[in-house]
Amino acid sequence: MGEEEWQRHLEVEDDGLMRIRRHGSMNVDAMIVSSPEHMSKSSDSRSISQLVNIASMPGVVGEAWAMADWHFGYGFPIGGVLATDVEWGEQGGSISPGGVGFDINCGVRMIALECTVDDIPNIDKLAGRLNGRIPSGGSGKGGLDISKTDLDDIILRGSNAMVDLGFAYDEDLKNIESLGALETDEGVSERAFNRGLKALGTLGSGNHFLELQTVQTIEDSNPHGLFEGQVVCMIHSGSRGLGHQVCTDHVRNLEDKYRSRNGIWHNEEWGFEIQDRQLAAAPIHSREGQSYLDAMNGAANYAFANRSALTHRLRKTLAAEMDVDTRLLYDVSHNIAKIEEHQIHGKTCTCAVHRKGATRALPNQPVLVPGDMGTGSWLLEGVEGNRAFASSCHGAGRILSRSQAKKQIDGKALKKELESRGIRVHANTPNIMSEEAPDAYKDVDEVIQLSNAAGLTKPIARLSPLAVIKG
Repeated sequence: MGEEEWQRHLEVEDDGLMRIRRHGSMNVDAMIVSSPEHMSKSSDSRSISQLVNIASMPGVVGEAWAMADWHFGYGFPIGGVLATDVEWGEQGGSISPGGVGFDINCGVRMIALECTVDDIPNIDKLAGRLNGRIPSGGSGKGGLDISKTDLDDIILRGSNAMVDLGFAYDEDLKNIESLGALETDEGVSERAFNRGLKALGTLGSGNHFLELQTVQTIEDSNPHGLFEGQVVCMIHSGSRGLGHQVCTDHVRNLEDKYRSRNGIWHNEEWGFEIQDRQLAAAPIHSREGQSYLDAMNGAANYAFANRSALTHRLRKTLAAEMDVDTRLLYDVSHNIAKIEEHQIHGKTCTCAVHRKGATRALPNQPVLVPGDMGTGSWLLEGVEGNRAFASSCHGAGRILSRSQAKKQIDGKALKKELESRGIRVHANTPNIMSEEAPDAYKDVDEVIQLSNAAGLTKPIARLSPLAVIKG
């Protein structure tokens, strides 16, 4: 990395933790789940500069955090965690769409199959069928046939509506973060609504996937009833075009309310100052803040429903091939802002916790961390004493941008190499193999080790890829 101002304030805190002392416009210190060795592998200092910027947000409390999979994002670093005091100032601390991201409630769920790979009659045929029956790609084509009334109910009630529509099991709900529904009243804009009408039950593109995996190893404790060699399915998807439109609507509205003075962005009505226009935020109790929170919750409900719809399609495809029981182990969000209570300097604070590319990690709660399609993924659990507002990493984290990966990595050669190792890959976009190659990501095992060393999580099981469906 080139020399940056923040580097003069960087110090090693403990195993797996580094601290940037408050300086300049920062209102709090910033914490990085990292080591000097891990830090040295990053060639892009912009994401750490973003971390420094969010530490200056109005109403910020505790510390600003970057999880071990941090990388550059829109305004906030991906892997960023920031909490603001909802009672700060006259209308509360800031809530920022950039602190959630465009794919609202992008998240991961894991379904356990009561079988091993040897119980699957033809794994190649199953992978091919999944590719044919799980719509992927950026268009959103192939979604479930639902009415406008159905979508209204989904935006209002999330996965609960999917149970009533016959696209989810009632017993699934207890294993979904927030029981699969967040409170919302106003709904989303007409354009967002229309973008969601045809896309329910589609994966999307980029790093979204459906992946059959096997349980490679189990750590000392195994509270989730898994066994070595068991087949599981991990689904990574979010709110599709509906969530993207919600973010776009509110980002545009809020960014228009800020003016630049000497490189700092100001909002006179609220007295807010931010370091980057992409951090545009509103007080949480303001009309704009409440409108965003309401629409974000509606988009989050759509994402919960979308992962339920994808699970429904998985179950139908499995039933056509074999007789196997399935169990939703957990579904967790990683692009969301939630109102939570946390202890800050010994006092209880009601906070708006932004998790952008970061996973909630309450004690004993499953934490699902996909790695890359050639390496492996992890099941973790949250632990007591998590200082990062009960948060953890959400994946391996990119080290190459998509454009860099396309230039450096031969996608066709990679596909052959993965298949030689028994990993079946179905990718519908020509460049996806290069963009999502293992070499484009950090070492997920190192990311997990740092998260554990930092006292954020504990490992439960490591998972190996078997068949991958990507957009």
